[in-house]
Amino acid sequence: MRALVTGATGFVGSAVARRLLRDGHRVRVLARAGSDRRNLQGLDVEVVEGDLTKPSTLLPACEGCDALFHVAADYRLWAPDPSELYRSNVDGTRAILEAAKRVGVPRIVYTSSVATLGIPKDGSPGSETTPVSVDDMIGHYKRSKFLAEEEARKFAADGLSIVIVNPSTPIGPYDIKPTPTGRVVRDAMAGKVPAYVDTGLNIVHVDDVAEGHWLAFERGVVGERYVLGGFDMSLREVLTEIADIAGRSPPKIRLPHAVVMPIAYVSEAWARLTGMNPIATVEEVRMSKKRMFFTSEKARRELGYTARPARLALEDAVRWFRQSS
Repeated sequence: MRALVTGATGFVGSAVARRLLRDGHRVRVLARAGSDRRNLQGLDVEVVEGDLTKPSTLLPACEGCDALFHVAADYRLWAPDPSELYRSNVDGTRAILEAAKRVGVPRIVYTSSVATLGIPKDGSPGSETTPVSVDDMIGHYKRSKFLAEEEARKFAADGLSIVIVNPSTPIGPYDIKPTPTGRVVRDAMAGKVPAYVDTGLNIVHVDDVAEGHWLAFERGVVGERYVLGGFDMSLREVLTEIADIAGRSPPKIRLPHAVVMPIAYVSEAWARLTGMNPIATVEEVRMSKKRMFFTSEKARRELGYTARPARLALEDAVRWFRQSS
């Protein structure tokens, strides 16, 4: 089988590419000209240059493929120009799916996010069926991913064989950018996170997410979505685990959201002036008011999906950041 993987130069996408290679599949990678390709080093992949925002480059990438794993996304919780998120995540998803449809790619896995799912008000974990609308989406990243998933649903309704997966918070090696969560791991292991807010995440090893992609390809129902998660943890628990792994003392100061929000506004204003990334964003603080807890029961039941303990994901992440520093 020849599979096209978008986003393979990134964190989750490279894990999906490695998973496919492990079973002997041929992997074609869509990569922008001049992109950081460190995650492709040592991988026997075919690189095709293209860009999700340039539809004419996508047909040659899809030609001759038996599968498409559309993992690529602009994962930024703050951008000077938010329209970039919509061009990559929404318009880019529509363009790559249209290209796959035109050349007849028979099976597609689209990587969404738990950011598109609802969160029950009673504190129970969210699932694929928790009610939610675009108006519930906090910030441009979440909104763009919600709209992109709607595009995938439309193509599935029109007969394209698409399965949707919703990873929670992947942790592990090869987070080269790093992702927002990866920055937390990197900074916490270095003792640069002296305080925390009361929030929660669902932590999952990136390689388990990659395995979930393959299971969705093999067993997923067309048009259905599957949460690929791991274990619910408070941010304090996550930081405590990282501190223990790194041999440091965990943070003991809990900051109220009302204290952090002004810092985020100032940080974003400074980022606009300097071009540097903000140390905290308004979107992050607003999202942190909700505990992002989710269940992967549907994926377990229908796909045979499992996840290793969160501690192992954090250990692998800390080890990789140490080795790559």
